[in-house]
Amino acid sequence: MTDIPDVLEVAKSGYELLLENKKVRVMEIKLKPGEKSPMHNHPNDHVIYVVKDAKFKLGFPNGKNDVFNLKTGQVLWIEAGSHQTENIGSTDGHCIVVETK
Repeated sequence: MTDIPDVLEVAKSGYELLLENKKVRVMEIKLKPGEKSPMHNHPNDHVIYVVKDAKFKLGFPNGKNDVFNLKTGQVLWIEAGSHQTENIGSTDGHCIVVETK
């Protein structure tokens, strides 16, 4: 989705770039309860490592939503694409995102 900006261009609050090279891009996401990142694009497939329990809702450009009850130590695979992220839980969310290039 080329018309939706890259995550690091629009999701300034919540996402922080930790490392980038020709093979991976590693980011940290921290969202407080009720906080959300705007619609953004992840151009690469990515692995999510959950640092702290949270409940996140991902909203997709087609209007669909998925809710994730994240548990500390959980690992998820998400294919490249666009979404917005919202912390709909009662705890601060904290994850590490590793995009493969």
